[in-house]
Parts: sequence; C-alpha cells; structure tokens
Amino acid sequence: MTAEEFSTIRNSIPTKPGVYRYLDKSGKLLYVGKAKNLRKRVSSYFVQKKYASARLKLLIRKIAKIETTVVNSERDALFLENSIIKAQQPKYNVALRDDKTYPYIVIKHEPFPRIFFTRKLINDGSEYYGPYTSVFQTREILKFIKKLYPIRTCNLSLTKENIEQGKYKVCLEYHIDNCLGPCVGKQSREDYDNNIEQIRDILKGNLGTIRTTMKEKMAAFSKELAFEQAHEMKVKLDYVDTFAHKSLVVNPKLKNIDVISIASDEKVAFANYMKVHKGSVVKVQTIELKKALEETDEELLVYALYDIQERGITLENEILVPTAIKLPEEEITITIPKIGDKKKLLLLSTKNAKIKLRDYQLKREQRQRKQKVNPVLLQMKEDLRLKELPLHIECFDNSNFQGDQPVASCVVFRNGKPFKSDYRRFNIKTVEGPDDFASMEEIVFRRYKRLLEEDEDLPQLIIIDGGKGQLNSALKSLQLLGIESKVTIIGIAKKLEEIYFPGDKYPVHINKRSPSLRIIQQLRNEAHRFAITFHRNKRIKSTLKTELTEIEGIGPKTAQKLLSHFRSIKKVKEANLSQLEQVINKRAAKRVSDYYTQQKPANK
Repeated sequence: MTAEEFSTIRNSIPTKPGVYRYLDKSGKLLYVGKAKNLRKRVSSYFVQKKYASARLKLLIRKIAKIETTVVNSERDALFLENSIIKAQQPKYNVALRDDKTYPYIVIKHEPFPRIFFTRKLINDGSEYYGPYTSVFQTREILKFIKKLYPIRTCNLSLTKENIEQGKYKVCLEYHIDNCLGPCVGKQSREDYDNNIEQIRDILKGNLGTIRTTMKEKMAAFSKELAFEQAHEMKVKLDYVDTFAHKSLVVNPKLKNIDVISIASDEKVAFANYMKVHKGSVVKVQTIELKKALEETDEELLVYALYDIQERGITLENEILVPTAIKLPEEEITITIPKIGDKKKLLLLSTKNAKIKLRDYQLKREQRQRKQKVNPVLLQMKEDLRLKELPLHIECFDNSNFQGDQPVASCVVFRNGKPFKSDYRRFNIKTVEGPDDFASMEEIVFRRYKRLLEEDEDLPQLIIIDGGKGQLNSALKSLQLLGIESKVTIIGIAKKLEEIYFPGDKYPVHINKRSPSLRIIQQLRNEAHRFAITFHRNKRIKSTLKTELTEIEGIGPKTAQKLLSHFRSIKKVKEANLSQLEQVINKRAAKRVSDYYTQQKPANK
C-alpha cells in the first residue's frame, strides 16, 4: 500500500486505543500491532521516507487491507495483540508461544485462604484476579496487601480439627508480625475471612473505604512531617488504582464462547465477530452485509454466522448476541447477556460494529457530495462571504423553563440536509439559573473540545440561535480552543432574521427569498425543536415521578402515554373519561378520571 492509497482511508481509522491488523491481497494476516491512538500509529508507517529495515519496507509494500478493533484501554490493546499473535502467528510479528501465560493473583479455595502470584489457572473453585501486564507491579500489590492484612503463606491444611488437635506450631512469619497465627487458633476464622473480603474489594477495584483510610494515614504522616511514609502510602494507593482495571479481552471467567453484534442502516449492515478461546479473544472479524430487501437484524446475524462458518471457523457451543436468533444447530446455546462480563464484551463488539457502520456512512456521504453539490450551498457561500463551501454546518440552541433543567442542542447539516445521527443533546453542567450566554459558552466549548480530542473534522459554518450576546459567548469558547480562525461563526436574531458576524457593529440582511436564508432558518428551527423536545422529555420524566404516578394503579408507562398524548398534566385533568380511554385501557382511564374528579371541588 502506498502513502497515497493510505491517505484515502486515513480518516476512517478510529482515534481510540485498539489493535490494527495488516492483511495481504489474499486476506492473509501479515502483522498485528497495538496502539493508544490507532490513527496516529498506523499513519506513522506511511509518513516515513526512509525505513528502518528492508523487512519493514517489504511489509508495507504487501499491505492490501487494514483492519482495526477498538478496545477500552491501552492495556486491553496489549492483551488482544498478544492473544492474536499467539493464536495466528503472523509472519512479521515476533513469535510468541503459549508456554508463558499472563500473571494473576489467586485467592485459594481453602480454609484460611492463601493469596499469591500465579500463571496457572486451576479449576478448583479458587478466585483469579487479572490478568496483569507487569509481574513487578503484581508482586508489589501483593506486598501491599500483606502489609495491610497479615495473611498466612504456609501450605498447611488448616481445618478446624487440625487446629483443635494442636498439630501445628507458629513459624517465623508469626514472630515478625507477618501472620496472626491462625494455625494455633490465635486468629479466628471470622476475623481472617473479614480480611479476605476486604482484599477482594481491593482486587475488584472497590476502593472507596480503602482510599479513605489511605488518605487519612497520608494526612497524619504529613502532619507529623513524616513525608517519606506519606509518599510510600501514596505509591501503594497508586498500585491499587493500577490493578483495579479489569480486562475484557483476556478474562478467565469467559471460557470458550463466540460473540457477534450488528449495526445497520437502511442499506447496509456490519456484523462484528469475536472468538474467545480459553478466556482470550483470539480472533476478530467484521463482515459487511448489503441489504437486498428489508432484512431484520436478526436475519442478518444468522447470515453473518453462516458466512463465518464458510470461512472455515468452527462456532463455539455458546454465542453471545444482542437479540434473539434461531440456528439449526441445537447444541449451540444462544445467550443475550444482560449484566456482567459477557454483557461488557458484547458492548465492546457492538462498539466496533457501529464504528464500521459510521465509517461506511461517511464514505457514502463523501461519494454523494462529490457527485453532486447542493446549489443552495453555493448561494450561501456567496451571501455569507465564506471562504469555503459550507458542506458541514452545525447550529446550537438553548432551552430552559424559568432556569429549571437547562439543556441545549446541536444539529448537523451535511450538504444542506439534516444528518440526524450526528445530532447531539447537552445537559448544562456548569451554569445555574437562566443564563443563556454562559450556557452557550459551555456547550460550544464541550462540543469542539470533543471533536478536537477525537481528531474529527470541524464544520465550515457554525450558527448560533441568538444575537450578539450568544454569538460572543460562543466565540469565547472557540478562542479558548484556538480554532476561531478555522471556522466561520454567525448568529441569527429571531425577530428580523438578522445575521451577526463577530466584531461587526451592524447585522447583515439576506434577501428574505434567498434559499440560503431558508437553510439557515431550517437549521435554527431544527435546533430549537430538538432542544425543546429534549427539555420537554426531561420535564415529563420529572413529572412522572410526582403527580401521575401518585394515582393508585398508574405506573410510569401509563403516565408516559398520557403525557405524550395530552402534552401536559393540565390537559390530562381536563380530559373526560372517553378521551382518556382512547389513550389507555378502561380501568386505568377510570382511575385517572376518578382521581381528578375528586380533586375538582377542592380546586374551585
């Protein structure tokens, strides 16, 4: 693959952590790599003028296709890379053998459990935590745990009978305070198990109580000017935070399963498949399915599984799916996970399917854009004196009711048409009360900070629903982000449909019949509708928890139906029994009618 060929697909590569795979023309895997930012890492291969070795140059020349898989963290990327290399042994990767597995911390299934480092997973009821990327840090966390909670290191059989018969004597660990002597009955089973329970919390990442204790100790050491001890305590807490991470791509609880998810639109679907073998994701594949008629996601998932089998992949006895499907193989269990590690793994697969679909939609849009440019945009460029054609426009609006539950919206038009998958809603987080200026400043900052962090394209035109005040507030955010010169921003005042530019004393008036003004008005109205709908839904939810659900026998779903139909509590009160029965069942309608009938005399 040449640098020019790569430039056409560069923007389709995610900016998230994950694994990238290079394949040749026949689809054979050449190389697997991990990255904190997939786009930056893969791009680095194609910007080099001189390669470090002839082998690297040959690899790049052989690349015909690049596949990526997004994961939740850089550590998960390391695990996934390692698992795929061991399972598939790509030609250009360092050979990894399975004789050395990941490090774990085990709590043994026995009376007075031992806790130690291991690389072997034995199915004896013991609990395994990990895997971890660093042996050194794994051992450090064990040291920290043993200092905090003295636990035994011997392999004696500490049954109740053996302890009562006095079979054992305390060892050196007891004399140096590393053990409290459960072997001779000096520590009770209840006290020991209580310590084990707290250690479980540390290894699971439930650090609230532990963190509070550590902070108190650090503060006490600092107050006594014992800074070395305070620093040591902080280092220990950092170790705990590091090991709180739980890997999804290498998880001994998952055993052998397949995972498949789907993301689709009206024309195409992408199914993401993951194979988990002995707790590790060893294969990831995304399958594109072009729709012929109006196939459902359930039907497409079955097609995708048949396609996987035709490629020589044997399905496991359990398959995780997002929705119920039927397969002829009765021995295969179809599972729709609701919680836990399986659910998280399915969500990870779904995330990758959605990324592929989003990439396809953007490419399709780019092709359509090249084929035909909306002539209204040419007029808009002229009317607003823009440097670029406004193929990508974003419009912002605020909504609140007397300062209550302030929200905002951002709507996106591409090539002059609504692009609803990119619409965004915002809950105002930093502003109290009805302050439209501060709210606008907040949401514009949050929107473009996110786009910059994800290396997404900025719009050519930003429209603010409001006059100079809102426009200046939005401009402040663009200046803070350093992008005020990269985009054009305008405000539109509602009364006279005046267009304001930053720094201009007087507004610009566009001909009322101009199609470009109609597009701006459509954007403004769409942003207003989107914000109002979001705000209304929030108010409905808060109302649901108060008046309607206080009526005996009326639940949230029934209340939602009433409010969706009548739009307000007042109109529900005014509705007669016949009108209510058109929306909800007769029994519920009578309860609502009786409730408000009883209230009417008191309201007069």
